[in-house]
Amino acid sequence: MKDTVKTGVLNAMTVDVEDYFHVSALAESIRRDDWASMEYRAEASTDRLLAMFDEFGMKSTFFVLGWVTKKSPALVRRIHAAGHEIACHGLTHELVYNQTPDLFRRETAESKALLEDAIGAPVLGYRAASYSITAESLWALDILCELGFTYDSSIFPIAHDRYGIPGASTRPGRLRTPNGSHIVEFPLSTKPLLGMRIPVSGGGYFRLMPYWFTRWALRSLNADQQSFAFYLHPWEIDPQQPRVPASLLSRFRHYNNLDVCERRLRSLLGDFRFTTMQNLLRPHLDAA
Repeated sequence: MKDTVKTGVLNAMTVDVEDYFHVSALAESIRRDDWASMEYRAEASTDRLLAMFDEFGMKSTFFVLGWVTKKSPALVRRIHAAGHEIACHGLTHELVYNQTPDLFRRETAESKALLEDAIGAPVLGYRAASYSITAESLWALDILCELGFTYDSSIFPIAHDRYGIPGASTRPGRLRTPNGSHIVEFPLSTKPLLGMRIPVSGGGYFRLMPYWFTRWALRSLNADQQSFAFYLHPWEIDPQQPRVPASLLSRFRHYNNLDVCERRLRSLLGDFRFTTMQNLLRPHLDAA
């Protein structure tokens, strides 16, 4: 590992455990009925992340899709046994705002139960597919409270064609739900720049922007004593994954710079300090 001086601020490292054929950007080309016949690569890629995190001596939160839990319960147990946090990423990667409240409740409850059965411990955190808790689907936060979740990390405080709540808080804290309950929210991180909020949380943004920019933006957040939430997917360190025909925009979002993501992630792990989301949110959870 290269010799670096890390900032003293702890940040949340998170992994959304899904495969390449689950992602919203490729949903136009892949039917859900075909998932079972697709080449399954998520387990091997997640194991590579586990090995990398062990090498750097850090823990992460893994938001696991229920579909993956059914396919690979032993993988979920390995993540848990390695000391990482298991959290919920829903069941079928359906966008929340495309679901009815009843369907969202059923799918989320099933996914939570699958995870808890696999690890024998409570699952407290949730993240929606493609950050699809928006102003139109805030009702989902009340259902999360009903199901026993204590924190959420689904709100992206930016404007985007698929997700986002512009003007939402950029810092972790208690959030009042539409029905008057409360849940702790850890929004995805952004950097103020030229009067705009620039997403710097990871994923496609991590692959799109040069690493020096990501490092500068995240260091500036830490310099302001603000922890950031970073995310990525196992398929983002898998440049050999099958190429799926899709629109030009969808191909760009999904395949851009897959070949450099793992190298950049190693640089990130060397430059910053990370822990689980639950550990970082402990003061807010204890106060709730």
